[in-house]
Amino acid sequence: MYTPPMFKPDRAASLAFAQTRGFGTVCAWDGGKPVASSLPFYLTSADDGTPRAAFHVARNNPLAKLADGKSRWLMAVTGADAYVSADWYVSPDQVPTWLYQAVHLIGGVRVLSDSELGPHLDALSAKFEGWLAPKPPWAVSKVTAARLDALKKAIVGLVMSVEEVEGSFKLNQHKSDADYVAIASTLMQQRDEAARNIGKQMVALRPQLDYKSSAPLPVAD
Repeated sequence: MYTPPMFKPDRAASLAFAQTRGFGTVCAWDGGKPVASSLPFYLTSADDGTPRAAFHVARNNPLAKLADGKSRWLMAVTGADAYVSADWYVSPDQVPTWLYQAVHLIGGVRVLSDSELGPHLDALSAKFEGWLAPKPPWAVSKVTAARLDALKKAIVGLVMSVEEVEGSFKLNQHKSDADYVAIASTLMQQRDEAARNIGKQMVALRPQLDYKSSAPLPVAD
């Protein structure tokens, strides 16, 4: 991942972003072409502190046969993104850009054993059911034994030992306060939820600035 220094988050921030997002695109190489799938995951740590990304794929997914524990895979985790018009800046002679947050996790992937697969499914569902509180969480235990056994046979659990963590949080950090306020304020006025999310992330980076005084700009349809 190419990341200019001003947009590069530290390792802890990148891992926290990936864990919070919990959804990414995994990509491997089959010897002739890239193979990719988008899927949910969660992060844990090995005894030595090495991050691990756990996920699963359908048994017929080509990725299942590529998990040899040696070849390095890439997991791309992206968040909200937003287009920025050059007209929104206070300063002249600007150009359009795109703001976004993304993290890449890189490492070898192995197959989970049968004894590891059950706890993996429990942990994965618990992570995302937790997002729905105060709804009582659904649990794997609600599935009949026969049905659960059939489902387990249809998937392959995988875990990546994360050797490299790369991140790019491009949020106009290099712009002046005046331009920064203008862009953040305008993004938060947009109808697009992703644009508003990016605007909020920008405000969180420079909370001391006065965003209320920024003149409103046209809102995208």
